[in-house]
Amino acid sequence: MNFLKYLQEQKFLMLFYVLLMVFISSVIFLDGAVRISLGNILYINLVSIVFFIIYLCGKYLYFRSYYKALKDIIDTQDNELINRIPEPKSYSQELFYNLLRKIYDEQSLKIQKLYDNKKDNEEFITSWVHQIKTPIAVSRLLMENNTNKNNSDVLLSLEEELDKIDNYVEQALYNSKTDDFSKDYLINEVSLDRVVKDTVKKHAKNFINKKISVEIKDTELIVLTDKKWLSFILEQILSNSLKYTDRSGKIGIYGVKETKLQKLVIQDNGIGIAREDLIRVFDKGFTGYNGRQNYKSTGMGLYLSKKLALKLGHDIVIESEQGKYTKVTIIFPKLLDYLDVSRYNQK
Repeated sequence: MNFLKYLQEQKFLMLFYVLLMVFISSVIFLDGAVRISLGNILYINLVSIVFFIIYLCGKYLYFRSYYKALKDIIDTQDNELINRIPEPKSYSQELFYNLLRKIYDEQSLKIQKLYDNKKDNEEFITSWVHQIKTPIAVSRLLMENNTNKNNSDVLLSLEEELDKIDNYVEQALYNSKTDDFSKDYLINEVSLDRVVKDTVKKHAKNFINKKISVEIKDTELIVLTDKKWLSFILEQILSNSLKYTDRSGKIGIYGVKETKLQKLVIQDNGIGIAREDLIRVFDKGFTGYNGRQNYKSTGMGLYLSKKLALKLGHDIVIESEQGKYTKVTIIFPKLLDYLDVSRYNQK
């Protein structure tokens, strides 16, 4: 606290002192029984003012270290600020300190309770995801061992539903990991071509069943990313393209190399996205016109893709025209720019 602000804080005390001294001086000067000259009255006022100034300065010096410590705490970044508050030097400061301590303890208990609940929920989700993967894998194995012409259509439908379940399970798992992202990723050089082809291969049956052709070109790029998380992002985008592209449609996947950027573009000639929905496609739980009218959609795929891409230092943009096409672009900064972008997005 500087001296000027301190004086402003003491303005009522200073006003009270002035009024008091004017009253006392007036009484002494006007009292006929007491003969005191005007010079003596002025001398008394001067001495009183000097003592009052000494009092104000002494009080300022006494509390200056306390206020300076509070100012330093406000200006710093620390999770344990309450432990750095200096010892109170007056009764009012002690009351405020005890009030802050009580508020801090109550909020700490609430935060700890929320943290414990969140941790229990994450452990449950993770356990549930791993448990449900077992019956999915067994179901796929039974389908492969019992394929025949009589029930091929039934098995095909069952496989499609299992693919949906598998995708929703993956979404739940990755969503539970986003808050602890820094503990489960490794940035290194990854072949974009390999990731793209593995993802397309995973959805090969969907391409065949819907007779959708796929064209892959110029994907021989090396990008800095985490392969597992990028694969999940690409799977969500490709699943959407397959879902919203009609039979005998076409999906193109190609890479673009620029001076400071590398891009992966996934474009389909499907039903497209309404103009009013484009600005909201990355919102959590937003399904849009297409999701509400024609398909069962959770609205989580693109939300998670965008969130994870930003954490990796990438970005995702979407262009679309309803009834004609949808174009999704994943943007990868080059090495020098990646360090700055990823550091910013992981704050």
